[in-house]
Amino acid sequence: QVQLVESGGGLVQPGGSLRLSCVVSGFTLEHLGIGWFRQAPGKDREGVSCIGSINGSTYYSDSVKGRFAISRDNAENTVYLQMNSLKPEDPGVYYCAADVWACGLGTYYGESEYEHWGQGTQVTVSS
Repeated sequence: QVQLVESGGGLVQPGGSLRLSCVVSGFTLEHLGIGWFRQAPGKDREGVSCIGSINGSTYYSDSVKGRFAISRDNAENTVYLQMNSLKPEDPGVYYCAADVWACGLGTYYGESEYEHWGQGTQVTVSS
């Protein structure tokens, strides 16, 4: 059974940085596509970034492109989301999710592509 645990959230000032981690267990990470999602209060959950299993192809939403970077360390069974230049519109609960077929060739098809989800980590951006 695939389990995902996020960490690294917290309070940061606008313009600051955070690195989120998603530790995967119960399955070999190198065979999984991983996505990062966020949900702000009162808003729908949105896909932020994903990384495919085959060649590590990546996807970023327009709202985070150029500021966020996703990476994976298969040896550590961990996927990271480096978030730089954080803005007031970035806060929310950030979730990682996994599926064998997700994010193929770095294409995002929506959250229905992901079967396994973590519990989330809170990110707050405030001065």
